[in-house]
Amino acid sequence: MYDCSAVSALLPLSKPEAKIRPALKLALSQALQPDGAEQVASFGRWWLDILTGQWVLSMGAASLLEVDVGLHTTFASGFSQVVTDDVGILVSQLSTEVTTAIHCEFRIIHELRGLRWLRLISVPASSSKQDMLTGILVDITASKHAAMREHFSFESTRFLVGAHSLGDAITKVIQLVCDNLGWEWGAYWSLEQEQMGANKLSCQYYWDSTSDDKLAPFTQDSRALRIPTGAGLVGTVWSTARPNWVEDMVNDQSFLRRKSALACGLKSGYAFPVSYVTADGRRHSPGVMEFFSCLSRQKEAQLPNLSATIGGLIAQTVQRMEQQAHIRQLAQIDDLTGLTNRNHFHQLLDAACLKATASNTVFGVLFIDLDRFKPINDAFGHEAGNVVLREFGQRLRALTMDGGEVGRLGGDEFAILMTPKGAITQLKVLAERVLQAANKPFMFGERELSVSASIGISVFAEHGWTSAELMRNADAAMYRSKQNGRNALSFFSDSSSDNLAHQSSLVQQLTMETELHRALVNNEFFLLYQPVFDGSGARMVAIEALIRWRRANGDIVMPDIFIPIAEQSRLIMQIGRWVVQQACNDLAWLHEQGFVDLQVNINMAVPEFISPSLPEELMAIIKSSGLASSHLCLELTEGLVMKQPEKVIPVMKALRQLGFKISLDDFGMGHSSLSRLKELPISSLKIDRSFVKGLPHDRGDCAIVRTILDLGRHMKLKVIAEGVETDKQLGFLQQFGCTLIQGFILSKPKPLSELLSYRP
Repeated sequence: MYDCSAVSALLPLSKPEAKIRPALKLALSQALQPDGAEQVASFGRWWLDILTGQWVLSMGAASLLEVDVGLHTTFASGFSQVVTDDVGILVSQLSTEVTTAIHCEFRIIHELRGLRWLRLISVPASSSKQDMLTGILVDITASKHAAMREHFSFESTRFLVGAHSLGDAITKVIQLVCDNLGWEWGAYWSLEQEQMGANKLSCQYYWDSTSDDKLAPFTQDSRALRIPTGAGLVGTVWSTARPNWVEDMVNDQSFLRRKSALACGLKSGYAFPVSYVTADGRRHSPGVMEFFSCLSRQKEAQLPNLSATIGGLIAQTVQRMEQQAHIRQLAQIDDLTGLTNRNHFHQLLDAACLKATASNTVFGVLFIDLDRFKPINDAFGHEAGNVVLREFGQRLRALTMDGGEVGRLGGDEFAILMTPKGAITQLKVLAERVLQAANKPFMFGERELSVSASIGISVFAEHGWTSAELMRNADAAMYRSKQNGRNALSFFSDSSSDNLAHQSSLVQQLTMETELHRALVNNEFFLLYQPVFDGSGARMVAIEALIRWRRANGDIVMPDIFIPIAEQSRLIMQIGRWVVQQACNDLAWLHEQGFVDLQVNINMAVPEFISPSLPEELMAIIKSSGLASSHLCLELTEGLVMKQPEKVIPVMKALRQLGFKISLDDFGMGHSSLSRLKELPISSLKIDRSFVKGLPHDRGDCAIVRTILDLGRHMKLKVIAEGVETDKQLGFLQQFGCTLIQGFILSKPKPLSELLSYRP
């Protein structure tokens, strides 16, 4: 374990006939006395005669050094178990001045007890003339193991947490073990699925710390081997989830790589499992780590002490990456059909455009929309529709088994990305097969369901160089198939007037959406107010807020142009909240000007009124304006209520409970039943202007208006007549008891300041 020549050059070695000096004899008598404190605290005492090089070791020190207690006439006798690499360090420390304190750490290795760390500490001599050194020897193995575990935990965590790939992380951890603990070769094994279904373990990642390819045969053998679970060192560790040693690789018949181990000089190894327990209590074993050495390493116990930490960290990383892979899959796959979802399909299409540009190749995009799908949902429910979508998705997948990507874009829209192996006409053949697949009946229970498909095709780069262009043009071609009677396919054509018209409409819509965003930011919207008068037409009792849009160039855009586009883009929610906030602020100002009981009527769009959070949001707005909820009347059309009653009516009831008023706008146009009308929590009805227009000459309009007035009176609802423009219309309504009048005959919409002329 040591180099005697090196030691003799640095320290005097006593001769066999050297006498024991009195000071050392006294130390020897002390050393031979049992000391319970040494045993309890794992330390021992030592004495060194500098003149003779003789040592005295107490019982505790001798036990730690794995030598005999008492006198040792040479350094070699007392420190025979010191690891060779540490002898020089220890001798160098002992050769310092006697007045300098010695503080030295070294390792010893014993056949039975393995590797341990000791610390030798001296008490410095009081003068340079003193010829006796004394001190203590302490076992620091436990603290070394703890520090090593902490170091490995930190380094391994740094590798594993920051890793983007499992291979990179595990390879760095294997290298960390080999470099720090002196192992020559390490590897990670995990399961791979064989074609016949039998699970076998293969060497996925490895590290060879040698630089001369000495271990290359062992590496090649390991990489080529497929180990059944339960066989050999690796298979046994995997199946039992318990670590294991191989002490004699060459002669151990259960070790499967004996020949290559012999060729490379490998002697011993250690393998441990990488496993974790899932949330449902099952143990999942991703793999096994193994390390090999050209020495007999079993007695060096640092790797077994660290294996649980290393295995746990790698298991956590494997679990995290498996979860991330699952999340990525969920983010890329449509839940219903199992096809690529919209976002991922566009990513694949982007990649295909880049690849085709670089390779000067072509590919096609098929945009597919199912015909007559909505009636299936309406008649048989969404489950029937889901059956059609799932089965149609599987049919599309079967048509593209030889290459191509199939995606569900949403609803009943699908797309196929296909690179034709020959002529572009192959895209037409594929599209015709898609039409046939759609025409084949779908079974929902015992019922046959029938649909068809409309298909549009665009080709890279003839119809576009980007995914956005290709999808837009394929959609335009599909639209032409719809216009031509459905159940058809169309290639995009630049000269097609239908396509150009469709594109022009899309461009206009997208342009206006952008302008609406800018209008909100730049405060380009403003409100006009049309008064609502009592039946006599003398007193203003309410005002209806009417939004207008003044572009930067001064042009005024009417709401019937931009509101439908705002509803499609969901901007209506932001615009609607702006209207409510502005109208409430203006009404609060009017209250200050003397219009104490005045209320404001505000039209609500479909997306606004089906939001469960609407009551809470409106309460916040009126409180900030200092108004009561009764000062705000929300107008919604009869058609809106009748179209989605299950969503609208609960919101209406919540609003009425908070004190808000609700008016049913355009009454008579929505074909609502009287039984449903009786259930609606409304405060007023508004007669549609189309019925007022014929008064008093059209007998039908007269009868309808009188009926609505009687209905409102009996149901204790206020009735507003809108669009009143002539004296005769006003006279008829007053004659039959209409209590609220709104129209140009009394007032056109006005800016806020001009309403002051109606001050009571």
